Amino acid sequence: MGPAITDYVRFLADARDAVYRLNCDQNTAAQLADEEEHQEQELETANRAVADAVNQTVKKRLDEINSSYDKEIAKGQERLKKARAKREKAKNKGMKERIAEETSELREHNRELKLQMKTLFQKERVPGFCNSTYYYALYDPRGVKEFMLFFMTILVCFLAVPCGIYFLLLQQRQMWYLAAVYFLDVLLFGGLYVLVGNKTRLRYQDALKRGRAIRNTLRANRKKIRVITHTIQKDGNEDIYDLEKYDDEIACVEQELSEITTRKKDALNTFESVTKNIISDEIVASHKSHLDDLKQALEDTSLALRNLENSIKEQNIRITDTFGPYLGKEFLEPDRLSELSRIIQSGTASNITEAITAYNEAKQA
Repeated sequence: MGPAITDYVRFLADARDAVYRLNCDQNTAAQLADEEEHQEQELETANRAVADAVNQTVKKRLDEINSSYDKEIAKGQERLKKARAKREKAKNKGMKERIAEETSELREHNRELKLQMKTLFQKERVPGFCNSTYYYALYDPRGVKEFMLFFMTILVCFLAVPCGIYFLLLQQRQMWYLAAVYFLDVLLFGGLYVLVGNKTRLRYQDALKRGRAIRNTLRANRKKIRVITHTIQKDGNEDIYDLEKYDDEIACVEQELSEITTRKKDALNTFESVTKNIISDEIVASHKSHLDDLKQALEDTSLALRNLENSIKEQNIRITDTFGPYLGKEFLEPDRLSELSRIIQSGTASNITEAITAYNEAKQA
């Protein structure tokens, strides 16, 4: 506790001034704290805006690099596609020419055989329908194709037609109806088959046999042609088709594509390791002055707030040590201190304790 009080009015005035200054400094500190928070948010917003500008610019530049190189790569791939298509076209043309050359004798032989057969049938006055694959399939089949035609005809004439008539056209279905339909069907198609056979096979027997022999030779030649064609198509030797210029063009385009791809990779690596940092530094540098001002303002506010808080702490200690023991915490307010001073000055009380008692009595009353 300090020295004895000799002037109570002066003591109360000093206490009132100290408490008033403390209240003012506390209000100022609250304002500085709000200002510090606002400046921190402003600085954070500014830093985020700079970071966004950096990210957007970097992304834009990276997309431009990718887009430029991708366009050139796409052009190269299109040229490569066209070059390969031209090579394939030239190869197919060469294969066709090779097939035509290696099968020319067989094809010419077939043309001669067809002409020979046509002349033979005209000379022997054989009906034109006899010079057909379908006729020979019915009356003298040879080979898979003709046997298939024969069996298909049997199925259509002696299964599909009677069953179709019985199940689709007849309202009443009885077994004797089906038997009747089959009887008429056999009579019709079988009779027609026998009739045509008797009219042609017996009358033009020699011509038809010679025609059969010619057809066998034609079929054998066609089989040889298919074998030759298949062998040529499966032949892996492409040297005979003169494709070197196409291979050179393809190799050149592939080399260009490889170089562009390598340059793209190098450009992206350079951008990531060097250019991106330069762009970031340039953008940050362009905003440095504004950011420095915000940082300095925040530092100044923070420093002022810390100093003021230290001052408030010292004032609190001084008020507590100097005035607290005599007045108590409840009377360390400017209005109450003024009222205590008035009570003493009016002569109602001669000291602080009496003034406090009078204040409390007046308040209760």
